[in-house]
Amino acid sequence: MSENGTLLKLAALHGVEASYTDVQGQERKAGVHSLVAVLKALGVSLEGPEDAADALRDSLLQRWSRLCEPVAVAWEGRPAAIKLRAPIKLPEVRLECSLESEEGESLQWERPLSSLPLIREVAVEGSQYGVRRLELPTLPVGYHSLTVRVGGIICNTLVISAPRRLYGDLGGMGSKVWGVFIPLYALNSDRSWGAGDFSDLDRLLCWIDQKGGEIAGTLPLLAAYLEEPLLDPSPYSPVSRLFWNEFYLDVRGLEEFKECPEAVSLFNSALFNKELASLRESRLVDYRRAMALKRSVLELCCKKLFNDKGPRRELLGQWADQNTEAKWYARFRAAVEKKRFGWRTWPEAMRNGLIKSGDFDPAVERYHLYVQWAASEQLGELAGRARGRGQGLYLDLPLGVHSDGYDTWRERKIFVFGASTGAPPDPLCAGGQDWELPPLHPERIREQGYRYYINCIRNHLQYAGILRLDHVMGLHRLFWLPRSMPASEGVYVRYRAEEFYAILSIESHRYRSAIVGEDLGVVPGYVRRAMSRHGLLGMYVLPFEYTGESGRVLRKVPSSVLSCLNTHDMRPFTSFWEEMRESGGYSILTTFLKKKGWLSRATEDAGKALRGCLAHLAASDSRAVLVNLEDLWLEKEPQNVPGTIDQYPNWRRKAGYTFERFSAPGEIGNILKKIDLIRKSRRRLRLPGGIKKNDK
Repeated sequence: MSENGTLLKLAALHGVEASYTDVQGQERKAGVHSLVAVLKALGVSLEGPEDAADALRDSLLQRWSRLCEPVAVAWEGRPAAIKLRAPIKLPEVRLECSLESEEGESLQWERPLSSLPLIREVAVEGSQYGVRRLELPTLPVGYHSLTVRVGGIICNTLVISAPRRLYGDLGGMGSKVWGVFIPLYALNSDRSWGAGDFSDLDRLLCWIDQKGGEIAGTLPLLAAYLEEPLLDPSPYSPVSRLFWNEFYLDVRGLEEFKECPEAVSLFNSALFNKELASLRESRLVDYRRAMALKRSVLELCCKKLFNDKGPRRELLGQWADQNTEAKWYARFRAAVEKKRFGWRTWPEAMRNGLIKSGDFDPAVERYHLYVQWAASEQLGELAGRARGRGQGLYLDLPLGVHSDGYDTWRERKIFVFGASTGAPPDPLCAGGQDWELPPLHPERIREQGYRYYINCIRNHLQYAGILRLDHVMGLHRLFWLPRSMPASEGVYVRYRAEEFYAILSIESHRYRSAIVGEDLGVVPGYVRRAMSRHGLLGMYVLPFEYTGESGRVLRKVPSSVLSCLNTHDMRPFTSFWEEMRESGGYSILTTFLKKKGWLSRATEDAGKALRGCLAHLAASDSRAVLVNLEDLWLEKEPQNVPGTIDQYPNWRRKAGYTFERFSAPGEIGNILKKIDLIRKSRRRLRLPGGIKKNDK
């Protein structure tokens, strides 16, 4: 075999794809240097293609010396079948098995290894190996532990027994729901501190409940670095996917604030209110200043709690004992603040997890523990009130985490630091995109039984009625960019998708929450087929479904989607409509809407077109309709422009309307009431545009 042929075989063995189909439908082959760099990042021992033969031999021997895979899936309560690998010419040995269920029940048995059915034989470096089939008993839904021993070889496997399809009742809210979307930082009100908070989100839910809406969606609410030198407010580059951002706490809603004279006095001071007024008046969110102001009061609240040693202090202690990871997180954040730079440049002992007395300020550690407890308390109360009204939060789980964040430090063995995730070149970004997020190692996450991933999912589903998975294709494969290489030279690396789907299925059923996968852009057909097979909802974004063909103006809205007019990475509807007017495409679309009965006539008016498009989505079979609140007052500026850093104020623009303004009686509320009527009534309706139509 040639040197390059051996390298390709080595890449395939480790799940590295040697080519992919780009947005134009053309095949792009990975360069030799890219394949070598990604393999090195995965931990394969080679420096160049000339080392591929030795690396392939070592990889094969390592794989075949492992008795069984670290994870196996059993669907719909069917018996799991474990494939065992062992040399054919072993002397007669016995197989010893121990199976422990998630509930703690155990079962042991043994039998001759040779009695297992032989599936196939494989020659590996001059030795013959056999693959045998080990049938397990039917297991209840959950995570179960299997230990297998053959001679002196021991292997542990996590057996995931899962329903084939995810929970499908949209968090118990019904089969066809609707709601609104707005980034929480943008949801400013007369009472906010320069950005929205959890109480503002609660008020939003109460308001849309009056209109008949069931969901309120926002961007990720996770912990972030909001001070120099690591300042990074992007909700898609969180410090952790396990902890929340205290930036969104309603400080005045805390019991400690109400009982702390120093905190109340500071809040009422002239200097404090001058700064607060400045933050409120700014059209952009100033995270650093707003967080500093909020923290000055939170620290007094924290001090009050720890000094009093009353029942609230006891509640915090109980919570911390049940959430031991929060103690690690608090200490890590305190160490970051003392060192004032990222953990990857810390002394070796600290990098490896040893943070000792003197490496952090205990008061800062207490602060971070306190605000996480307070965030979980306010989020829990918010979600509980919503569920009591038959509503739910629509939360967003980002693809990855900050490279210098808590998760990469705490779980550094499962992250790959020799590469980052991104996207290949396309018409919008000719050079591709580097998201600067270290990817998870495909095999090491399996070896730890997906513990980290399961905890991330649970952290969100405990509050979410619907959870959106950013870049759902990452369940199948991710575009890796080797360190110091441009995005145009990245390659795809595969993951075990069925294992991810099994986890999502178990957790969605346990929390009675629906899950939506962001499947926009160039997504291989097998990804959407897998989503359909397992009941993971997709997304239908109207501008992406516009064909420009008069015979089929918009692709049909499937029932298995959440539909909307845009996302946070897109222009608002009005900007889209202006482009349609300039290109002449508006005539085709409005004629289509007129034929459907959603407009009385073809029009160039953005407001009328907006109402027609929303009516079309509302009348569709889509499981959920999400309305971007900013579209309702014809906002033109996006919240984020992909591929920009300093050129645009990403993640900082406040909504043009305050909560008090858009929630006042008027046209915005009327539009939402019409959407609710279309979604839920089969009576003849008076629809936007003044004509009548039967709801489907």
